Amino acid sequence: MHPSGEFNYEQRYGRSGQKRWLPYAIAFAIAGITWSLWAGLYHSNPAIRSQIISFNVTGEKEISIRYSIERTDPSQVIICTLTAMDFDKNVVGQIDDTIAAGSERSEQITIIPARITPVTASITRCRAE
Repeated sequence: MHPSGEFNYEQRYGRSGQKRWLPYAIAFAIAGITWSLWAGLYHSNPAIRSQIISFNVTGEKEISIRYSIERTDPSQVIICTLTAMDFDKNVVGQIDDTIAAGSERSEQITIIPARITPVTASITRCRAE
């Protein structure tokens, strides 16, 4: 008991350690927030961006895809891999479509030949040559 009659935890159990972890936690939080901001800004502005506008089955063994490409460097030649898929999402056709250097934004309409009747088309990836 404390001389004044109060119960004192510090006197009974000893003084608890100071918060030595606090500077490490603050440094870790600053590093984590900085990395998150950098990763978000870097990945939200890719060098090549592609987007499907529409697709249309144009024949028993082909599908037409309309898509747009945006690139930061208009002098780059872009190669996009386009795929046609059946009802079970099996790939039934695939081609590489080359987009010549030119403007930053371009729109393409391409026919993808298929082994069997396709039901959907997609852009697998676009890369600079």
